[in-house]
Amino acid sequence: MSRFRIVGIIFDHMHMGDLLRMVDEHPEAEIAGIFDPDRSRMQAAIDAFGIPEDRVFTDFEACMAAGPYDMALLCVATANHAEYTEKLAAHDLHVFVEKPFAASVGDARRMITAMEPTGKQLIINWPLRWVESHVTAKHLIDEGLIGELREVHFYDGNRGPLYHLADKVEVSPEEVERQKSQSWWYKKAAGGGALLDYMGYGATLGTWYMNGEAPLEVTCTVDETPGIEVDQHAIAICRFAKGLSKLETRWGTFTDPWTTQPQPTCGFVFVGTDGTIASPDYASHVTVQTRARPERHEIPVRPLPEGERNAIEYVLSCIDRGAQVEGPLSPELCLTAQRIVDTAVLSASEKRTMGLVP
Repeated sequence: MSRFRIVGIIFDHMHMGDLLRMVDEHPEAEIAGIFDPDRSRMQAAIDAFGIPEDRVFTDFEACMAAGPYDMALLCVATANHAEYTEKLAAHDLHVFVEKPFAASVGDARRMITAMEPTGKQLIINWPLRWVESHVTAKHLIDEGLIGELREVHFYDGNRGPLYHLADKVEVSPEEVERQKSQSWWYKKAAGGGALLDYMGYGATLGTWYMNGEAPLEVTCTVDETPGIEVDQHAIAICRFAKGLSKLETRWGTFTDPWTTQPQPTCGFVFVGTDGTIASPDYASHVTVQTRARPERHEIPVRPLPEGERNAIEYVLSCIDRGAQVEGPLSPELCLTAQRIVDTAVLSASEKRTMGLVP
């Protein structure tokens, strides 16, 4: 029997398939159960990983009764993150939430509160945390290469959330348009929209790069497309005590960054007191300027170390060592980022600059 029994809860997010693959490939983990009220949404995973029928459930309580499990992977629609975290908290297991953290600061605090008395960890996964270029940039910033970090510029997104299934299997444009009217991604009440889907990446990793510093205020605007009730493009300016940072997120990039980098380039640019770093998504190098060497030059990315090569490997390593997850996976850091996202939502709604929500 594997040391870690993992259960997958709800297949609203296409990343569930990617996470289950990481579990399947981990030498000490197993897919001990999966649950979704709609069996058809689990079928691709059942086929891909050979999940036995006695581990496939369309009833939540039956799924949990078949435990115990060591950790749940939660890929439910954003608006339901808090509800399902509260349900899972009663079952003595770690809860791994696929991004974003929550639909609101209030929901995020509900999730933290639910898990606090359990002695188990609440973990928020942001896949960009496992991109070598962005981790390399973090190391270089922490090593003081560009002095004190003053600005974080983030532009990211993809063609849209319905264009890809697990393992980045592509969906035709015609099928994407057919699905839009029914998909939770395009429903405001379900937590849809590009701002909630992607700005958390920039806010969360940005807070990581800034060593936890929070902005004083946020100004945000979003597109308003007729016939679409959620935003597909959002730009937020965050004012910190010592500078401005920009977080821009887009459903509708010209190409997907994991296949062909679009323009604008998806990723981060960092400006410090003594230099700059450009870290594109999935790049083989970062581009640097420093006072000593002001011309742009490339620094190869550092491979992710064993134990931190993907989210599942890292989290199970932490659990095995009795260590708390850190950085962008930490609910404390993610709560600061959620406050940034909530303030951006409020600013866009009221069309004015807002102080950071408490």
